[in-house]
Amino acid sequence: MMDESIQTVWNEAQTRANEAYTAQRRRITVDPITRLEGHGKIDIFLNEQGEVERAYFQVPELRGFEVFSLGRPAEDMPQITSRICGVCPTAHHMASTKALDDLYRVEPPSPAKKIRELVYNTFMLEDHALHVYVLGGPDFIVGPDAPPEMRNVLGVIQTVGIDIGKRVISTRRRLREFIAYLGGKVVHPVLGLPGGVAKGIAPEDLPRFQQLAKDGLEFALFTLQVFKDVVLKNPAYMDLITSDTYTHRTYYMGLVDEQNRVNFYDGKIRVVSPEGKEYAKFTAQQYLDYVAEHVEPWSYVKFCYLKGVGWKGFTDGAESGIYSVAPLARLNASDGMATPEAQKAYEEFFNAFGQKPVHHTLANHWARVIEMVYAAERINELINDPEITSQNLRVIPTATPTVGMGVVEAPRGTLFHHYETDENGILRKVNLIVATQNNSARMAMSVEKAAKGLIHGGEVSEGLLNKVEMAFRAYDPCHACATHSLPGQMPLVLSIYNARGEVIHQQRR
Repeated sequence: MMDESIQTVWNEAQTRANEAYTAQRRRITVDPITRLEGHGKIDIFLNEQGEVERAYFQVPELRGFEVFSLGRPAEDMPQITSRICGVCPTAHHMASTKALDDLYRVEPPSPAKKIRELVYNTFMLEDHALHVYVLGGPDFIVGPDAPPEMRNVLGVIQTVGIDIGKRVISTRRRLREFIAYLGGKVVHPVLGLPGGVAKGIAPEDLPRFQQLAKDGLEFALFTLQVFKDVVLKNPAYMDLITSDTYTHRTYYMGLVDEQNRVNFYDGKIRVVSPEGKEYAKFTAQQYLDYVAEHVEPWSYVKFCYLKGVGWKGFTDGAESGIYSVAPLARLNASDGMATPEAQKAYEEFFNAFGQKPVHHTLANHWARVIEMVYAAERINELINDPEITSQNLRVIPTATPTVGMGVVEAPRGTLFHHYETDENGILRKVNLIVATQNNSARMAMSVEKAAKGLIHGGEVSEGLLNKVEMAFRAYDPCHACATHSLPGQMPLVLSIYNARGEVIHQQRR
C-alpha cells in the first residue's frame, strides 16, 4: 500500500500533468512564421471546445536605429537607415534623402528628381516580383495546402516551368544591376544626397537601359497574365480571397499625385474611409497631426492609428482608427493610375469586385501585380525623358537645418522619416514610421480573424496553419523595419501562467 501522503503528492502531480497536457492542447504556436522579412510568431489559444479564443501575431525582435542615430550628422542617415532592412533598403534610402531635402530646405533639380524616381520605380518592380514569385505567390501558384517544401520559389518554378523561372530570376537580376549602376550598390545604395543625386546616366549607356525598360514592362504584363490564369480563373482561390475570413473594413492610406493617382515617390498622403470617402489629405510635414502610435505589452511593434478617430482596440469599421497601407490600400486611396496599362488593370480590379474600397486582405496580391505594371510603365517614361542624361544633378544646400520630414511609398506601404537637428546638422531626434508599423494593427486583426475562421474543434493541419499565415503574408511585412525602439522605451511585461492559463505573476520593466 502507498503511504497516504505519497498518494496525495502523486495525485496532485497527476492533476498538474493532466492540466498541463490540456493547456498544451489548447495552445497552438507557429514559430517561426515564414516567407517574410524579419522574425515573428503566432500564438493561438483554444477554449475547451477547440474554438479559437484569441490569436496573437507577435513580433519579438527589435532594432535601435532611432536611438543610435542620435548625435550623428543627419547627412549620414540615407546610408544608416538603408541598413535597417536588406529587402527594402532603397525605400529607407529615398525617404531619408527626401527628409534631408526638407531639413536643409533645398529643392533638387528636375533631372535629379527624375533619376531618383527612376531608380525607385525599378526597385518597386523588382521587389514586388520577389513577393509575387517567392514570398506570397507560392500560396497560389503552388497551392496553400501543398507540402511546405514545395511552397517556395523552387515549387513555383516546378509549377510554371523552368523557362519562366529563368525569366523571373534574369529580370530581377538585370533590374538590380541597374539600381547598382546608379546607386553604387543594390542593397545599400549611396545615390541620394540632400539637394540631388550622386550620379547620372551616361548617354552611351542609355540604349541598354531603354531596352531593359521595355523588357521590364513585358515582364510585368506577363506576370499580370500569369496571375489571371493561375489565380483569377480558379474559383476556389477567388472564394478564398473574397471570404469573410480575410476581410476587414478599415481606413486606407496611400501617396497620390495632384490627380489623386497612385505615386510611389512624391505627392500627398491621402486617407479614405471604409466607405471610400476622403478622410484626409496631407503632406509629410503634417503626419503627426494624423498618425499616432499605440503599444501593447506582447509585441515590439507599435500599432498606428488615425489620431482624429482614436484608438478603439483591435476592431474595424469607421469608428475605429485602424488603417491599412500597402498595394491594396494604395489602390483604394487613389482615383486611378497614372499610366495606361496600369489604369486598365486598375479598372478591371474594381469591376471584378464590384465595390470600392475592396476590403479583402488577399486582394493585396492582385493589387501588387497591378503596381508592377505601373512601375514598369513609369520606368519607360522616365528612361526616355530628354532630361534623364542631364548632368544637372544637385543644388548644394546652404540653409541652417532644423526639422526635416520625408515620405515615400515602400513596397509594403507608406514610410515616414522625421529628423530634428541642431544648427550643425547633428541629430537630436529621429522618428521612423514604417509601412509594416502602419499595417500592424490590421495585420494582427487579420491573423486572429483567420484563425477563428479556419480552426474549429481543435483540429489543425500544416496546410490550415499556412492559411493563417497567409493573413499576414498578404501585407508583405518587414518586421526588422517595424521594430525600431531599444529596450527601455517599450513596456515589456513578463507574464507567468499556471496550467489553467491563469496569470500567477507579472514582472514589468
